[in-house]
Amino acid sequence: MSRPARLVASLDAPSPVTGFDTAPCLMSGPGARFLVQRDDTELIVCELAGWAPGSTIRFPAPWPPELGSWALSPGADLAVFAGRHALRAVDRSGRTRWELRHPCWAGCAGHTDASKYVGDRDHRYSGSGSVAFATDGKLVWAHIPGPSADEDADGDDGPEVWLVLDAADGTVLARAATGTVAAGSVHVPHPDPGRMGLSVGEGQDGSPLLWGRWDGSRLTVDTFGGEDRVLLAVSPTGDRLLTVTHDQDTLAVHRAADGSVTAALDAEAVPPHPAAEEDAGDAEADEIRAYFDYEGGFVDEETVVVGTTESDEEYGAGRHWLVAPASPRPLDRITYPREVSGPPRALGDGTWYTVSAADSALHVWAL
Repeated sequence: MSRPARLVASLDAPSPVTGFDTAPCLMSGPGARFLVQRDDTELIVCELAGWAPGSTIRFPAPWPPELGSWALSPGADLAVFAGRHALRAVDRSGRTRWELRHPCWAGCAGHTDASKYVGDRDHRYSGSGSVAFATDGKLVWAHIPGPSADEDADGDDGPEVWLVLDAADGTVLARAATGTVAAGSVHVPHPDPGRMGLSVGEGQDGSPLLWGRWDGSRLTVDTFGGEDRVLLAVSPTGDRLLTVTHDQDTLAVHRAADGSVTAALDAEAVPPHPAAEEDAGDAEADEIRAYFDYEGGFVDEETVVVGTTESDEEYGAGRHWLVAPASPRPLDRITYPREVSGPPRALGDGTWYTVSAADSALHVWAL
């Protein structure tokens, strides 16, 4: 059975797409919604009135997009850039509010000027961390190499650390060793500002999922799913987590309280792409099987949207699915009135969006 999607809005990218990680995305804050794009020199934030573009805020970026990631505060008054050598917070005026330096992800002796390493292959393709704001905007969570500049170089944090910082001035409030060797990482915020998820990709070695709790004085970190879970999303209430295994075979819903799995769905339950079956011939079943993307989320508390676009791309248009988190199973395949590309990205308010094939626009959908 299929479910038709309705186009809610189409939004053009604020700036021409120039390459690595410069596609637009949607973000929400308290009573606000933003269209955000990182281009070669800036983080561009367009405030939306409903779905209509409004005023634009521009945060100057300290390094090119291929050399780091970013996070925007819920009120869009501060952007934090996570680079190869430092975290840097920039306010709406373009002023650097604070900076925290750390050892280089590429292992160099250190640079203070990005122009000195922009063309360096080791810096471009090194491991990397990530950064995120808590939902109240008062805390910044950051995954960096340790030790950072606020700590004695002889500290025993280990090669990588997870920090909780005061967003106002960059003061480190807490730290914990991650025990990871990252190729990259992604933060997933929880509605409770004192909780945060961190997925660390270690290439073929696995994908540890860390769950942090900050009570105002102490940071505790749990690991959910061992070395084999990628955190995709937190439900709107914060009660549920959505994960996929590192091998993309199993989708699972967890209790946020303790990480226990409440329901799981194996990719074998998803039919192969129709074009794959037509072309299969004597191919083994494993060669045409579908598997889940590393993206997905909660359309609302009772509906999850996920994709099999990566496994489908060899055969044609990628497919998106609706799943019930109470007992995951493919409910329906989503059908669209126009061609879509890439995975679905849920917004938690009954809508989700897709980005055009050229990354030049995004399209918002509802059932």
